[in-house]
Amino acid sequence: MTTIYIDADACPVKDEAVRVADRYGFAIHFVSNSYMRLPDGANVQRVVVQEGPDAADDWIAERITRQDICVTADIPLASRCLKAGAKVIGPTGKPFTEANIGTALAMRDLQRHLRETGESKGYNASFTRSDRSQFLQALDAAVQALKRSG
Repeated sequence: MTTIYIDADACPVKDEAVRVADRYGFAIHFVSNSYMRLPDGANVQRVVVQEGPDAADDWIAERITRQDICVTADIPLASRCLKAGAKVIGPTGKPFTEANIGTALAMRDLQRHLRETGESKGYNASFTRSDRSQFLQALDAAVQALKRSG
């Protein structure tokens, strides 16, 4: 059975993910480093991990399978989930794939270097209604791909 894993600490699409999980009857695990309010849903499970820089990522990566979906903006976590064969979607609806994860990791490292050297201030774009819509489309596409594959 498919499970949706949400890297929940900074996820702006919690409500949308719950709606999709409820529609398909999937379990959904919200994994975070601290307690947070979550949307109600038939299969919502809260997982609060111990403090630590990658504790939530480790919890997800240790459990995810090729039948599952991860929602995260964390590129190293996305890479780990892809290696396990899972579908991975960013909160803006951008799917992470084997074809684009290498570029995403390289850009992440470049941006970190530019921030560290003062060349960049680390601008993050605002989350838009269009991002929310693209996320819903990408999540539904991931679900349909899993249904076709098995």
